[in-house]
Amino acid sequence: MFGRRKKAEESFDRTKKRPAIRCSICTGEQVAGFQEIDTGKFEEVMVLRDENDRHSFLSQYGIQENEITKIW
Repeated sequence: MFGRRKKAEESFDRTKKRPAIRCSICTGEQVAGFQEIDTGKFEEVMVLRDENDRHSFLSQYGIQENEITKIW
């Protein structure tokens, strides 16, 4: 009754945005999100604390590991 619902696979417009991880040089913090191809604006989705967060981001949006770019 009060169990967690499985999230449906969310989607993004692959023609306008690309998946990216923004990394902080100073603190090492990593934030997953999407970068607009035209403007370069970054939209944050979630903070990545460990590999489990990274894998949940990939599975939630149906992204392959080789599609992600890193932004410094």
